[in-house]
Amino acid sequence: MKVITLKNIVLSTLLLFATVCFGQNYPNKPVTIIVTYAPGGLGDLLARQLAEQLTTKTKQSFIVENKPGATGALGSRFVSKAKPDGYTLLLGQTGEMVINTLVSKDLGYDPFQDLKPIALIGEVPLTLVAPPNAPYSSLPEFIKLAKSQPNKFTYASSGTATPGHLAGAALAQLTGIDMIHAPYKGAGPAMTDILGGHVDVFFSSTPSVIQFVEGNKVKALALSAPKRTHVFPALHTVTEDIGKDFSFTLWGGVFAPADTPENILQTLNTQINQILMDPQFKKQFEKDGINIRSNSREEFAQFHRTELANYKKSLQSINLKLE
Repeated sequence: MKVITLKNIVLSTLLLFATVCFGQNYPNKPVTIIVTYAPGGLGDLLARQLAEQLTTKTKQSFIVENKPGATGALGSRFVSKAKPDGYTLLLGQTGEMVINTLVSKDLGYDPFQDLKPIALIGEVPLTLVAPPNAPYSSLPEFIKLAKSQPNKFTYASSGTATPGHLAGAALAQLTGIDMIHAPYKGAGPAMTDILGGHVDVFFSSTPSVIQFVEGNKVKALALSAPKRTHVFPALHTVTEDIGKDFSFTLWGGVFAPADTPENILQTLNTQINQILMDPQFKKQFEKDGINIRSNSREEFAQFHRTELANYKKSLQSINLKLE
């Protein structure tokens, strides 16, 4: 039988007090937010916008660090094994937090066991873009040309098994065209090669291509979401053009190592939601085509589980085999 002594009571009380104070004083030094892809994509945009606001709000530096590699697994693994004190966070996205678990047996991390969801930041559709000098200006025109010249056309992605890769593979399978997959280490490098005409099409996050579309530096061919977006109101969806269900979106949210204290996780959720609901911040994100909403940690966790089920169903329905 364990004997409860005055010493044990005092030590337990001090430990509880220290834990509470630790959460109340958080953060008291710089916080690093890891983005698992190269600069230029949705995750990088979300992380940098959020870091700027959190820095202002907390009076402590929130620093964004890009750790690309292994389709997001490198950075995710790094955060999952980081000290669980709230000072190393992950801007997790669809690929590394959902798709990787469906297509890889040995990630070195489990998104549902090794990381804790804090808050969903935003969700966006993908936009299929092409070089400005491409001999096609719509998805039907591209499909017609690609069918006439099998295995000549390439589609870029931010990496193997990312939503952009799956969207491109699904488009090829559902329309009967043959395309060559060109994976990159992030959206930035992929967009660079689209601008230079080195690849033929690219399913990119919508916020990342707005300036290029408006500046006539790329052609927007179609949208991956089931419905059109207010950012490109005249742009058809893939579903409209091919007459088959087609839905691939990107999202990004903040995660922490699994053993991070609950009070720190809740503090971050509260701070992030206050930022998301700020009228000016919300307006800017919506201008960029990013859908945002306040959400509790439990709501984000449920969203995460639902996304896993949805992507599992999508992969099974198109019988996609990854190279």
